[in-house]
Formats: sequence, structure tokens, C-alpha cells
Amino acid sequence: MRFMATYDLMDTVRNTNQWLGATAQALGSYPAVAMVPNPAFQWLAAWGEVTERAFSRMVTKPDWGIGSVVGEDGRDHLVDVDIELAKPFGDLIHFNVQGRKEMPRKVLLVAPMSGHYATLLRSTVVSLLPDCELYVTDWHNARDIPVSEGKFDVEDYTLYLVDFMKHLGPNTHVIAVCQPAPLALAATAYLAEDDPQAQPRSLTLIGGPIDPDATPTEVTDFGNRVTMGQLEHSMIQRVGFKYKGVGRKVYPGLLQLSSFIAMNVDNHTKAFTDQISRVAKGEASDHDKHNKFYDEYLAVMDMTAEFYLSTVERIFKGLEIAQNKFTVAGKQVDIGKITDVAVKTVEGENDDISAPGQCVAALDLCTGLPDSLKASHLEPGAGHYGIFAGKSWRNNIRPLVLDFIDANSGPRVVAGKDTQAKAG
Repeated sequence: MRFMATYDLMDTVRNTNQWLGATAQALGSYPAVAMVPNPAFQWLAAWGEVTERAFSRMVTKPDWGIGSVVGEDGRDHLVDVDIELAKPFGDLIHFNVQGRKEMPRKVLLVAPMSGHYATLLRSTVVSLLPDCELYVTDWHNARDIPVSEGKFDVEDYTLYLVDFMKHLGPNTHVIAVCQPAPLALAATAYLAEDDPQAQPRSLTLIGGPIDPDATPTEVTDFGNRVTMGQLEHSMIQRVGFKYKGVGRKVYPGLLQLSSFIAMNVDNHTKAFTDQISRVAKGEASDHDKHNKFYDEYLAVMDMTAEFYLSTVERIFKGLEIAQNKFTVAGKQVDIGKITDVAVKTVEGENDDISAPGQCVAALDLCTGLPDSLKASHLEPGAGHYGIFAGKSWRNNIRPLVLDFIDANSGPRVVAGKDTQAKAG
């Protein structure tokens, strides 16, 4: 009950700030105050508008907002987001482009479960849709999942990816962004022994912590500084009475958000101060650059406690993927068993979350994979966000990934035998 009160207290503070913002906006917007020659009322209304929007977004799942895509015929085609495979902790969704023939490139985009919704990859999805038949992992907010559905940790996440890959079939190309990269690698290795024919044709790992110790960052240093007991005591709470997942232990999204903001508090403070000024001067708009960014950035979701803790303990502290000692349901997963899935890694030179060296370590683990099916790319000057959604992704990385997919869409490579497929 102590943890429930803490969770509910955070939600109460958020709700109160949203109410204060809405109240300030209403008070400052009354026609009567226009007769008072004091700009304080304009600033009050502007502060209220920005504050109310910010705190309301924290508990709202963003919409994908992808209405249509231009096809090869030059026409706009409407896009439906269909649930391809529904599961308690996450769905496999399909971006179904109406009136378009099925695209030859079938791509599974594995979204992170790291505090934000899968919509964080919206720009990545938009860039791939014209050229791919696209599927995405859409993880659920843990606060909305009843305790009766059981646990969800890194092993369960891996098995979800296994099920998604089996469902989509062997001609799938997987792109894993950031946090799920090591688990996508493990899922592919799991299939290599369990059901080789269900393996994807290629696996692209973007900015993922395959070996966090290869190049330490502030993120990895934090994981090494604290004990698991300290993490559980300070980060884990039980979902409050307001949600379906009441009683479930989680790493709350609001707590994660406070950590995100604390890392760059000066930049965020300036961004909101400038936005209040723009609103007061009538220079802001509903979908301006500030709102577009923060509507997504502030929308956070709870992670199950077991997923968060097992990620820290097994991926970062225990280095189970890096040392090829990862187990799923008591079964050893040998990454060396991957022999005919092309693997490409992508890193950003200035990535301060998954620094260069952490992701490319995957290639050394693939001891059973011929060099012709291995590829890597280091993007000069790119940060973490840029390698999957920014300018670097659009201009350089996306074309390379599509070329890699095309180069490995022919017959499967069998080690030691000639074949048409090769890495690019």
C-alpha cells in the first residue's frame, strides 16, 4: 500500500498541475481582462496553455498520425493501422496501405520499451512506408495490464519477438532500434535452433547496447554504480487504483520522465520559457516545432518492474548477451548458431547513449556467420536520435539499410556454399 500511495501521489501532482494550467489559461483569457492594460494576463494565459498541454500529454498515448502515403502510381493511399497479432503486453501492428500491391520488402520494426511509446519511431515509419510492407511492435503501457496477465521480463520480450517473427514468416527483414537490439539478436539465435526456417532474412541493429562495456557511457556507468536493491527500492512502485493494472509493480513513466528532464534541465527550461513567450505574443501554433517534439517526448509509459530490473541486471550488469550466456526459459541461446541471417549494425559517432563499439560487438558474437553476411556502418557526427529518425537516418542510413535488405532478399546463404545473397 505504501507504493500505491506514492504512485497515486505522483499522478495527483501531475493532475493538479494540469488543472492549474487550465485554470490559469481560462482566467487569463476572459474578455473582461482585455480592458486591463497589463500584459500579465496574456502571460498568465500563455503559461496556463503551455502548462496544461505539457501535463496532459504525460498520460496520453500519441496517435500515429499517418493518414496517407504516396504510392508508385503518384496517388495518395490511405493508411490503416491494423492489429496483426494481439498479445497482453504488446501487439504486432501492420501499416496497411489501401489500394497498394503488397511490397516485396517485408520489414518488422522493433520499437524500444524504454519509457516512450512506439510512436517515438513515427518519422522512421513514415520514411519506410513508401518502400516497405511495414510491421511494428506496439508495446502496451504496463499500468493498463491487469496483474492476472502475469510477469513480463527480458525473456518474455524475446519470446514475443520470436512469435512475431514466426507469424510474419521467413522473408521478413528485422530492424531493431536501440534497447531491443540485443533481444532481437537473441530471438534470432533462439529461432536458429528452435525453428531455422522461421528466421528473418536480415537483421539490422541500430544503436543498441549489445556490449555496454565496450564503450562506457553515463547510462552504463549508472547501471554499474547502483545495486539491484537500490534500484528496486528507489525506482519501483505499484500501480495506483485509477488504472486496470492496479497493484502491478512498475517503473513509472512519470518517474522516468523526471530522470529524462533532469539530464538536460537547462535546455528544457529554456524551451518552455521560450514557448510561453511565443504563445503570449501569438507566434505559436498547435503543431509548431515545440509542440510536435514535446507532445511525443512527454508521453511516457510504465514498464513492468521485472522487465526494467532484468534489463539492468542481465543486459548491463551481467553482460549476458555480450558474453553469449543469455538463457530463455532455461534454454541457452547461442548467438553463434546464426549462420544464414545477414546482420548489419549502425552506430552514431556522437551517440552518448549507446556509444560506438557497443552495437558493432554483435558481429563478433556471430561466429557462425560468414563475413559476407556481416556489415557495419558508423555515421559521422550523428547522435543517438539521428541514426534512426533524424537527418542522418533520412539522408544516409535509410538508403544503406534498404540496400542491405535488397542484397539479402534472394536465396538463403548456407555457410561454405555459393549463393546469390550477400551483405551490403
